[in-house]
Amino acid sequence: MTDDERVSLEAFRAGTLSTDAFHHVDHVRMAWVYVREYGLESAAWQFVDDLKLFAAAKGVPGLYHATITQAYLSILAERIAVTPTAAWPDFVAAHPDLLQWKPGVLDGYYSPERLWCAAARARFLLPDRVPTT
Repeated sequence: MTDDERVSLEAFRAGTLSTDAFHHVDHVRMAWVYVREYGLESAAWQFVDDLKLFAAAKGVPGLYHATITQAYLSILAERIAVTPTAAWPDFVAAHPDLLQWKPGVLDGYYSPERLWCAAARARFLLPDRVPTT
């Protein structure tokens, strides 16, 4: 983990990271840090807990989305296995689809009806589409 990633991780966990600097790409990068540092199983618990705490600290606890979070963590783990030693710039150069949002990588796995339903926000739902790649 780089010093920059460590500082961002500490600020994220403390709830002091600015929401102005925490957009989709920043969510993905933070999830990437967790998966690389802790592995998928531990990241699936730790990142979720820390993300919920971060959202609560910022006054937006309702923004947490279980299916999006768990699906991204799983996809990240799969992609990290392909490029395990890649630094962040190299990783995103190899996997730019992860940084696209609406439409994004999950659109190949989930219909809008399934991804954006209340159940998907509350708990992880399996995909209802088979990606064509």
